[in-house]
Amino acid sequence: MKLYGVYEFIKRTSIVWRRNLEIRGYEFQKTFKTRKRCEGVSRSFYMKIESALRDQYRKLAKDQGYRSRSSYKLLELNKKYNILKQNDTILDIGCAPGGWLQVSKKYSGLNGKVIGIDLKPVIPIPGISVIQANIEDPNVLQLIKQRFSLSFDVVLSDLSPSVSGIWHYDHERQISLTLVALQISKQLLKRGGTAVFKIFEGKYSSNVKKEASRLFMKVATNKPKASRMKSSEFYLVCSSFTGNDNTT
Repeated sequence: MKLYGVYEFIKRTSIVWRRNLEIRGYEFQKTFKTRKRCEGVSRSFYMKIESALRDQYRKLAKDQGYRSRSSYKLLELNKKYNILKQNDTILDIGCAPGGWLQVSKKYSGLNGKVIGIDLKPVIPIPGISVIQANIEDPNVLQLIKQRFSLSFDVVLSDLSPSVSGIWHYDHERQISLTLVALQISKQLLKRGGTAVFKIFEGKYSSNVKKEASRLFMKVATNKPKASRMKSSEFYLVCSSFTGNDNTT
């Protein structure tokens, strides 16, 4: 790897960054996965590269009107797996600040129904309904059903706890929240429906995969390029909901 080329890339204008973000993001991730083989590339330099890339996703989100850089994670997943479709009914669990809601509405169209739920308040988005509630509240399913008498084609979960910095605690907490989202999906998804769940990789991540495999015909794992390179997060893309707990 020639360091000169990397330095030249970092010095490019923001316009070039924005136009080539997806391609360059892929190149950086692919390159730095093998960074141990790259002589002279220090950890601090790698961190600067990652920070620059992250900042460009934020700039792109601002330019294109998305509320968060995480919008590009869903856009990438949707491009690969065709998750969101015209006229879909979509539930976004842990929807604040609303980036995934915006993407969902874009693809479901005027006749689609997009509903979000989050403990935090969400600034209103035209054509989208949001419930402010705790998904761990035992009455949350009843609350959703009372307000919206429908089932869903897609359930999305980009849940993350308030990170404490204590990894084992944060991991266990995130897995616990995701398992709750999975149980909500079990109750609200249409047969044949699709769900996406964020997971923090670790000791208990296989628990979510195992539970998802009981409820869906297909379960794929993916780490979008818009995710931070050092992040442990990845996504389960679950399709063909059976409505059954296939434990046999």
